[in-house]
Amino acid sequence: PLILHGPRGVGKTTLILDRILGEWNKGPHLTGYVDFAQSIKDHHPNFDGSFPWYSWSSCELPSLSSCQTQLENCLESMAHKGIKLGTISSHQIFTTLNKWHGINTALRRILNQNASKIAISNKVSSSGLWDRAVFALSARFNASEIDGVLDFEEKGKSLSIDEASYFKEAIVALRLAKEVIKMQQKWRANAIADLNRSGRFSRSLANSCTDWPCLLLELLSQAAEIGHFQPKLVINNVEILCNAMLTDDSMVCGSMYHDSLIWRIIALGANERCLPVILVTSDSYYSYQAFMDFGFPDIFVSRETFGWTPQEAKMHMVTDYFTHAEWMVIDDVLGPNPRHLFEVYVLKQSNYYQKLMDDEASTFEDIVDAYLAYLQVTVVNPSMEKALSILQKFAIDARSGKILEHRLHFGAPWRHPPSSKDPTKCKEWAKIQLMDFVQSLVNAEFGVNYLADCSLEILDDPAAVALVEVGLLYAQRDPSFFRPISKGIQRCLARWLVQERMQLSYQNLLQYLWQRIMRGRSYRHLMLQVGYDKY
Repeated sequence: PLILHGPRGVGKTTLILDRILGEWNKGPHLTGYVDFAQSIKDHHPNFDGSFPWYSWSSCELPSLSSCQTQLENCLESMAHKGIKLGTISSHQIFTTLNKWHGINTALRRILNQNASKIAISNKVSSSGLWDRAVFALSARFNASEIDGVLDFEEKGKSLSIDEASYFKEAIVALRLAKEVIKMQQKWRANAIADLNRSGRFSRSLANSCTDWPCLLLELLSQAAEIGHFQPKLVINNVEILCNAMLTDDSMVCGSMYHDSLIWRIIALGANERCLPVILVTSDSYYSYQAFMDFGFPDIFVSRETFGWTPQEAKMHMVTDYFTHAEWMVIDDVLGPNPRHLFEVYVLKQSNYYQKLMDDEASTFEDIVDAYLAYLQVTVVNPSMEKALSILQKFAIDARSGKILEHRLHFGAPWRHPPSSKDPTKCKEWAKIQLMDFVQSLVNAEFGVNYLADCSLEILDDPAAVALVEVGLLYAQRDPSFFRPISKGIQRCLARWLVQERMQLSYQNLLQYLWQRIMRGRSYRHLMLQVGYDKY
C-alpha cells in the first residue's frame, strides 16, 4: 500500500478529489474512494463544515459498523463494475472463496433455507453445492433488482440470453459469497463478544471481521487487466478506524479491525497480487511508527507532502488574493499552509473585515491577529486541555504500575508523578510537564530530530506523545522532525506557554522553576546539526 501523509491543511484531500480522482475514473480506470470522516457532520465539507486542525480522536467519531459498511459498499460497487465488464465470474468467486474458507456447512444451511427440504447427499462436492446454492438464491432475488445493478435496461437489447445469464449468475454468486461469510461470522459472535469483554487478542477472530472486504479486494485484484479493467482504492482518514466506536459485540474493536485490514492488504500484495491501495492520513503515526509496527521501514510506499513552499504559495496567492504587503505579513506569521491561506482569505472577504478597514487606525495585521486569536481559542487551547488529560492519565497509570520501567528511566523529567490521588495535584503536575516540554521546544526552535543519534528518546516523553496524539505536533518522516503542524499553530503554542506562565500561582511558579532548573527537558542536542543531515 501507498501512504500519502502530511500535516493537516496542506491539501491532501484536495489533491485526491480535485486533481486525481476524475482522471482515475476514465477509460479502463476505476477508483473507489472511501472517506471515513464523511459521517462526522460537524467537521466535513459535505455538511458545510471544515476538517479540524486537531486530531480526529478529539471529535465525535462514527461507529465502526458504519465505517465497515462504507468500505464494503464501495468495494461491492467496484465488483459490480468488474462483473459488467466480464472480468469477475461465478466460478472465480467460488474458487477464491473456497481457497480461504470451508464453505460446505454454510452452503448446506443456505440451501435448507432457500430450497425445499430435500436431503442433500454428503457426497456432493463443494462445487456442486455452490451451483445448487446459486440456483436456489437466484430464484429468491428479484430479477428487476439484478437487472438494475447490471444496467440491463439500457444495454439489455444488445446482450444475448447466454451473456445475460452469465452476468446474472455472477451477481447472485457475489451475494451468495457474502451470505456465506456473514453466516460464518455469526457462528463466531459469542467468541468475539468474549474477546471484547476480556480485552485479549485473536488474529483469527479479527480476520473474520475483515473477510468480506478482503475477499472483494482479492477478486478485484485478480480481475485487473491493463487497458481493460484497472481498479484502485483510496481510503481517506484511515486513522479514524483505530478510534471508531464499537456499538455492539458483533465486531472486534476498531484498532484490531484496522490492523487486520492493513495486514491482509500487505499479505495479498506479497503473496498474490493486490490492486493499488492508497491510504491518506494526517496522523503522524503513519509517517514512521506504522512502518515499524507492521514489520520494517519499507513495508509501505511513503509519500509525504507538506503543501506549498513559500515561493509556490506566493506565486498562487499574490495579486489574485492578497497584495504583496499582505502576503509578507501572512508568510511571516502563518506560513504557506493552504488551509490557513483559505481561511484568512474568507475572513478578508467577510463583513468583519470591511468594518475593520473603515477604521483608519486598523491594518491587515489586525485581521491576521484576529485569525490567530480564533486558532488560539478554538483549536490550541482545547487541544492543550485534551493533552493535559492524557498526561494526567499517564500519572495515574505510572502510580498503579502500568507504565513500563524503561519509560521511567533514571533522569527522566516525568519520572516522579505525584504519589497522592488528589486530582488537583495531578493536574498541576501535568500542566508543569506540558509547559516544560513546550519551553524545551521553544529553546530547540520548534524542530527536534527524533532520529538523531538513533536515540528515539523523545518518543518516551509523555508530553510529546500527548501533543502528537491531539494533533498539534507532527512527527514527519523525512527529515525526521517533531514540529508544529504549521507556523500559525507554532505561534499559538508559544502564546499558550506565556499565558500559562502568567496565570501560575506563586507556589506553582516555584515548582515550574524547580522543574526547569533541576529536571527540565533539553532537546537542543536533537536540533538539525552538521552530521545529522543523513537522516
